[in-house]
Amino acid sequence: MIPAIFSLKGHDITPAERQFFIDSQPLGFILFGRNIDTPEQVKRLTHDLKATLGRDCPILIDQEGGRVQRMKAPHWPKFPAAGEYQGDLERLYNDMYALASGLMEHGINVNCAPVLDIRYPVETDIIGDRAYSYDVEDVIKSGAVVCRAFEDAGVIPVSKHLPGHGRARADTHYAEAVIDTPLDILDDTDFRPFREVQPIWGMVAHVIVSAVDSLPATLSEKTIKDVIRGRIGYKGVLVSDDLSMKALAAYGEIDDVAEKCLAAGCDLALYCAGELDEMTAIAARLKQHIGAELAQKLTRFV
Repeated sequence: MIPAIFSLKGHDITPAERQFFIDSQPLGFILFGRNIDTPEQVKRLTHDLKATLGRDCPILIDQEGGRVQRMKAPHWPKFPAAGEYQGDLERLYNDMYALASGLMEHGINVNCAPVLDIRYPVETDIIGDRAYSYDVEDVIKSGAVVCRAFEDAGVIPVSKHLPGHGRARADTHYAEAVIDTPLDILDDTDFRPFREVQPIWGMVAHVIVSAVDSLPATLSEKTIKDVIRGRIGYKGVLVSDDLSMKALAAYGEIDDVAEKCLAAGCDLALYCAGELDEMTAIAARLKQHIGAELAQKLTRFV
């Protein structure tokens, strides 16, 4: 079993994808809108993915609510964006419990949420209403409620985007993003939600924290070791953000980037584009397998 989360192109597993997944044995999969059609189709797909690997593997999705919601109307309810709750924690819990229960019903057991980034009035507002608030205390309280709701429903939450994406002035889907705020200020603000709300999985952003390193966090041993594991004290499973995002385009071919992210300290390499040739290259490069320490954190799936 390799420490990777892979993806697929369509609504069903192709014969070539199936054989590759059997041979490479990734830890699990992530679903996107291109993989989702009807409730019956999603249930069939998640069952088929688990049967292909012969185990109850993690199946991830980004189902935050608002503009980031892969399972959409008319088949699934539309949930508000995080910023719309404005401190109504009871409503937030009820909605997120319902959201997570719906995921479990369709065989999806890991949700890439909550967003624990603080919203800032930067001109690009990349995170925007995906954040719960401009206020750090509100983000902490809301994030804790969402994690509890997911866990109560049986879904693993994934906090994102470590060590904090709110101040970024560029979207890492399309370009490099640098955060040049001093560390002591970040320590008192952006790092706090990740320090105080620690679900078992966390997602590392591609942002560059210039006070620490010139590399994106996913590829930076300094940022992962000194900030995420050190200052923040995060002890759970670290999954990279999508390695096919443009913020990493200058750092080598996709297999190079996958190897570098694990060498830097990410536990799992996440690849979302669904290109079979690129996944084949990643699998060939990731000679390391899931070790005993990581397996302990993944007891539900290993």
